[in-house]
Amino acid sequence: MASVVLVHGIFNHVRKATPDEAAERRAADCRPRLAESLGRMSVPLPDLVMAYYADLLRQDLPEQAQSAPQSTGFDDLSAGERADVAEWLVAAGCVVPEDPQNVALAPLRQMLGWLVDERGGRMSAVVREQTIGRLERAVVANLREVEAYTAWPERRRLVRERVADVIRREKPAVVIAHSLGSYVTYETLHAAVDLEVELLVTVGSPLRVPALARRLDPALRAGRGAKPAGVARWVNIADAGDMVAVPPKLGQVFPVDEDAVCDTGLGFHGFGGYLANGLLAAAITPYIA
Repeated sequence: MASVVLVHGIFNHVRKATPDEAAERRAADCRPRLAESLGRMSVPLPDLVMAYYADLLRQDLPEQAQSAPQSTGFDDLSAGERADVAEWLVAAGCVVPEDPQNVALAPLRQMLGWLVDERGGRMSAVVREQTIGRLERAVVANLREVEAYTAWPERRRLVRERVADVIRREKPAVVIAHSLGSYVTYETLHAAVDLEVELLVTVGSPLRVPALARRLDPALRAGRGAKPAGVARWVNIADAGDMVAVPPKLGQVFPVDEDAVCDTGLGFHGFGGYLANGLLAAAITPYIA
């Protein structure tokens, strides 16, 4: 049994691999980064496994799961999706320009560029464009993968069962859920009432993104979420520059026990960056040492 179960977010589909092979590959990618943060505290790396579900989010289930196309930019979005992104950017602190008569017509890349300029400090034109492109792809991928997860009840059930089965098998003290994985894990732990976790750590979580929060199951009640019954302690960590984790603190909506914001400049939402962060190492050390 593993002491830690990781639940991945976006950009984790491994082509031409079985789910078990993909899970081990993604876990192997994460081990050095977690070892880095724990090493600074002289804590050995615990046994860990990845709960892998990305194959279930391909557009065609299950036979064509490896071949679905991926849209990566704002130009690929429908009017409704553009409105969701505009609302997302407003939640991140951006003001919608006055010109558009409809929020779906808002200049999304211009708005994202404004946020990059506000948060990223001085950077060359080339780096600025690369940064905007990477953040654009992350926002669209999260929106599309949440759509893939929530649109079909059967797909949602399969993803939850996959994650629940790993947690049930491993009986970890700690579950660390990143990005879309925090969304999936929140729902999974509510649905599988037999699961008990001493510590849930959500990192880079989009649970408060308006377009995503509206789709949660269980739904928010009076604007508030609930801690899953089997979770003893819930810690949330977000990089102040993470465009997916907006607003960064979950505590205004969800009953987290600790809400921490780290600031490493303009974050790019990577799981590795969070695993290597000292705040995460400090949070999990009492449960694994």
